[in-house]
Formats: sequence, structure tokens, C-alpha cells
Amino acid sequence: MTQDEVVIPEKLFFKIGEVCELVGVQAHVLRYWETEFSMLSPQKNKSGQRSYRRRDVEIALKIKQLLYKDMFTIAGARKKLQSEVREGARPQSPGDGKDKDVMAPTLFDTSIEPAESSKTVGETEFSRDQREALKKIAAQLLDLHEMLKTKPSQSV
Repeated sequence: MTQDEVVIPEKLFFKIGEVCELVGVQAHVLRYWETEFSMLSPQKNKSGQRSYRRRDVEIALKIKQLLYKDMFTIAGARKKLQSEVREGARPQSPGDGKDKDVMAPTLFDTSIEPAESSKTVGETEFSRDQREALKKIAAQLLDLHEMLKTKPSQSV
């Protein structure tokens, strides 16, 4: 499978073996990249296993492209990724086809209204963009929930 054909499954978290298979590198390479690229930072669960999110997989794919295809050095690839982050560009996996990101609304955003439909009360239909935004919010909430579960409580 070439890098242009990589399809990232719709999952919240990936194990290191799954990421290795998607990216096409061995686990020790991913762990090394974590030390060299600060933006590649998977969470670790209580037993110390890495839990990669979709964004981590996309970043790993971008790192592989920069290092192996575009022939950047580690320092050059790091600088390129940092400049993309500063510009607000989300690193995309090659061939992803997503040129723009759906802006997720905040919790207090009242601009999301259900699409007009003939459904009865309680059965709301959302547009594709609204569903994508809600998926992003749900993923962020799950990430926050995981962080809160793993962070030791502090008493005052």
C-alpha cells in the first residue's frame, strides 16, 4: 500500500501496532519520532501503552512523507511541521482530499440549527457539516474525559 492510498479508519484511538501498519514504519521508528517531533505526542494509558488519535496518525504520515519522499532531514521536517502549525494548516495525510477543516462550534454557539425536515419532534436531522462538527466535539469531549481520568486529583 503506497502512502497515497492510506485510509485512516474512523476510530477515536489507535494502538501503536495499528499506527505502524497504517504509516508503514516499525514501532521503534514511531517512538523515535515522538522524541524528535513534539507535535507527535500520543497519550499513554495507566499501563503505559500509547494511544494515538487520528491527528497523531495524520502527523506521522506527514512526517514519513517529509522524511522519506521529500527527503527532508529530521531538523528540516521538524521546522516544516512547526511552520505549518504556526500558519494554522492542519497536516493532512497525502491523498486525503480534505483541503479545509470543518470549524467545530463552541459549546455556546447558537448558530447550529437543525436542518428543515418533515421529522416529528425529537427526530432531528442535521446537515453533513453539522454532523461532522458534532463528531469533532464528541471526540474532544472524549479526549478531555480520558485526560481527566488519567490525571491524579489534587486536593486543596
